[in-house]
Amino acid sequence: MQDRQFFGYGSLVNRATHNYPRTRPARLDGWRRVWVHTNLRPVAYLSVEKAENVIEGLVAEVPGADWAALDSRERAYDRHPIRAVLQECGSDAQAQVYAVPDSHAAAPDITHPVLLSYIDTVVQGFLEVFGEAGAKRFFATTAGWHAPILNDRAAPRYPRAQACDAWVLAFVDAHLRALAAQVHEA
Repeated sequence: MQDRQFFGYGSLVNRATHNYPRTRPARLDGWRRVWVHTNLRPVAYLSVEKAENVIEGLVAEVPGADWAALDSRERAYDRHPIRAVLQECGSDAQAQVYAVPDSHAAAPDITHPVLLSYIDTVVQGFLEVFGEAGAKRFFATTAGWHAPILNDRAAPRYPRAQACDAWVLAFVDAHLRALAAQVHEA
């Protein structure tokens, strides 16, 4: 099954951003989420790196093992085989995870910020799948919150941005304040 499933840990947790079937909540041991910039994209995105950590996400099937569309979406990333643990039954799921390679990864900066519309979309997905406690764990298990964040909510620049209700936006804002994140106006 390794050639047919991926582990999504960011925007892919928000099922409204894709149409991959059979999504199942899972966890990935030995990795952590981190904000990175790559010279292949104008803004920063989430990636993963090996670390003594556990992150939550979704395992989903890639129909017919046709990776072309997902590889295009994740074009700045390399795929890596992993074993995730399915939350519903505790069994292992062989899958692929996308990570920005060190060869073109850099820390986000003011000219390559994290988009607030991207954070909102990711957190909306975590709230839907893992509840409030899971969304709090998203913030706690993600490194790099010192990155500049561009408030693009009025005109989202993230291509798969989702409309979020006021409660979700307030939840995101409160957690960013608690992390002393630097949010800059667009």
